[in-house]
Amino acid sequence: MYFSRALFITFFFIFLLAKVIYAQKDRKSGSGVAIHYVLKADTADLSGYDIEIHVQNAPHHFQLAMATHHEYDDRFWRYVQNFKVETSAGLIGFAKKDSALWDISIPGNSADISYRIQLPNTPRFAHQPFLSANGGLLGDVHSFMYLVGHVYQPSYVHFQLPAGWQIATGLAKTAQANIFRASSAIELLDCPVLVGHLHQWKFIVNEVPHLVAYLPVSNKLHFDSALLVKNIQQIVIQTARLFGGIPYKNYVFLFEDGVNGALEHANSVTIGAADTLLTHNMQEMYGEIAHEFSHSWNLVRIKPADYTDLNYGPQERSAGLWFSEGLAMFYADLLPRRAGLYVEDKTRLAHLNALISRYYADTGNMVIAPAKVSLASNDDPGSLGDYAASVHLQGELIGSMLDMLIRSSTNGRHSFDDVMRLMFKRHGKNKGFYAKDVEQIVTDVCRDNEVHKFFRNYVYQGKSIDFNKYLRLIGLRLQLSYQAAINNKGQLIGDNRIYIWRPHDDTLYHLILTSSSGCWTKAGVHTGNTILSINDQPIKTRASFYNVVNKLKIDDKVIMEVKQPDGIHKIPITVSGYQIPVTQITKIECRAPVQKLYQQWDNGK
Repeated sequence: MYFSRALFITFFFIFLLAKVIYAQKDRKSGSGVAIHYVLKADTADLSGYDIEIHVQNAPHHFQLAMATHHEYDDRFWRYVQNFKVETSAGLIGFAKKDSALWDISIPGNSADISYRIQLPNTPRFAHQPFLSANGGLLGDVHSFMYLVGHVYQPSYVHFQLPAGWQIATGLAKTAQANIFRASSAIELLDCPVLVGHLHQWKFIVNEVPHLVAYLPVSNKLHFDSALLVKNIQQIVIQTARLFGGIPYKNYVFLFEDGVNGALEHANSVTIGAADTLLTHNMQEMYGEIAHEFSHSWNLVRIKPADYTDLNYGPQERSAGLWFSEGLAMFYADLLPRRAGLYVEDKTRLAHLNALISRYYADTGNMVIAPAKVSLASNDDPGSLGDYAASVHLQGELIGSMLDMLIRSSTNGRHSFDDVMRLMFKRHGKNKGFYAKDVEQIVTDVCRDNEVHKFFRNYVYQGKSIDFNKYLRLIGLRLQLSYQAAINNKGQLIGDNRIYIWRPHDDTLYHLILTSSSGCWTKAGVHTGNTILSINDQPIKTRASFYNVVNKLKIDDKVIMEVKQPDGIHKIPITVSGYQIPVTQITKIECRAPVQKLYQQWDNGK
């Protein structure tokens, strides 16, 4: 890209100023290293983009690493190409110490490192980088390496992009539109960058600027952008009210057309939002927006103690995701209600009933402790054996029952909102939390001896939740029964609760079973087994598996060939039906104070 002389002089001045600033000792790393990044993208080649790292005042030996995200380990170190290190002495060698770690020794104290991110030609989610003729998503852990041991060092990033492309990111702006500042590697690697022919809108909440940026597949928009921005603003207002303030200086909503998924960051979020969805069913986005946005408090700042700031090794696991994800689900339903927006379940009662029905449908929720389910959340299938359990569901129901306990114990003066505010106050900076910290805060809010019993039984030990014990506190009762699974024509259906997945770098599919008592596990096949064939028909694709399984009827017989730890077996299976839970929550006769608690709860207060 063409560099004007004036721009070059301005940029050079900024870089010299940065050197002066960086010469001051870093408060944690004790480093005076000056770091400047350049990211180059060109529509002439959309297969990837180029990165430069210019390092001044560097030690003679240092390491560069690509960080591993806590939730999505996309292993983008696989796509690093043409890695080079150049000094005043010319090109020098380096050592690849690990998959995501480069070891560098230089003769002086400055170096220029360059490499290319060659984008994979695979389906992607909204948090993953891409380039198109209209724009793309760049930056963060997928692009930038950081200096190990110097994570608190500030840096500048210069984007060299096609003419006319705009930039939307949570990184701090400078006097130059295409140069941004990061206060640390932590911030740099947590700020995705949406670029291209963007549509952008602004609003302010609590004197803090918020930006909504949308990258369409084409330049035309068909949805009501004013309505979208207005309703996002309402979600921001309700979330700030919940936590008692805003923890960031600016925030950016990065919406991408033509892709699914979403991922939270400290002061931004990437969300896949098709133009057609926003045009015809915009209301379906509100829950997802509230969920991801609330993570800026709960998960990013109220962080599980298991997570470190930056890590380039194996993906870290946390026993606290039942709180981080589960309570984000709790408020994904509640915040839009408070904002007067559409939610999928018309009433809180209907929503709670649907949650409890799902809880009983997957028996793992009733027998596996939330901490263990949390630890397995980012693992490959198999960590929970032949069970399925959801940390999102467990956490949301734990929060729901504790909310009722708090309301009852305090005569309606407090709710789980007070727990979230205290969690943010005590653990919203650098102090991570454990389950015992959540227990202590709930105890401090409601001073009820039942709190410890609740955590012992349902959080630590993973016993099945006694819903009626807590529902009756606000005048409700659960009725639970089971019936045979049927299709939409009222016909009995065979047990099709068997799925497949393919691990990284494997050509064969593995089984996933979600019930330890179904016909499949009773016959002897289990989660993790490699599926080779069904009725002597090889399983080479997903379609070849589901084309058979989805047509099975009760009493059908199949021969499933699987590879297990002790060898290959052909296992005969007779397909049976299965039972599904039927739940109904009703109101019961109760005293006026309890009726008042129910009204408060039902109104989302």
